Amino acid sequence: MSTRENPVSIEGPSGALEALYLDHPDARGVVIICHPHPLLDGTMHNKVISTLQRVVRDAGFSTLRFNFRGVGRSAGSYGEGAGEIDDAYAAAQWLLERHPGVPLTVMGFSFGACVAGCLAGRLEKEGQSLTRLFMLAPSVERFDVEGKLPLRCPLTVIQPEADEVVTPEKVYAWSESLQQSHELIKVPECSHFFHGKLTDLKALVQPRLD
Repeated sequence: MSTRENPVSIEGPSGALEALYLDHPDARGVVIICHPHPLLDGTMHNKVISTLQRVVRDAGFSTLRFNFRGVGRSAGSYGEGAGEIDDAYAAAQWLLERHPGVPLTVMGFSFGACVAGCLAGRLEKEGQSLTRLFMLAPSVERFDVEGKLPLRCPLTVIQPEADEVVTPEKVYAWSESLQQSHELIKVPECSHFFHGKLTDLKALVQPRLD
């Protein structure tokens, strides 16, 4: 099996979205991955996003990561969060059309974690079955996800304890306020971008892939 991702162009609400797609011939599921903030150098090539892609690839999943509007070769400009959720929805529809009936996992990091959560909530409301939602260092203090998350999809939140970008205590308080059952994993001595902790991140994600 080839582990090489192929560049693809996806029609988004503001024009073409640049993406990388890996089609696993015997995929046990499909995964879409959302990158950090577009205005803070976030792209689909971020090292945390790349690490997530490799973990799920090696576990036998087909994968899709993409650039939000205005990033890389993606058309458009920053959409204040709402536009990026629409981008993620278009990308998810593209992926699901190619893998009908295959279980979907949604992942995101930082700003992308909140986009991923809102995407999962929208898909769940439409009746789409979701295997799991992973939210890494979600920027919930700056991105309103209230009432937008899925209620039935299993949720794993992974938060670095030494995060210098997202306030850990704000994430912990948000986690406490959630009505749905979920798992909060605190990563000790870990910065926002998981410097020196990417192997630990792999070890946390891999056993939670259903």
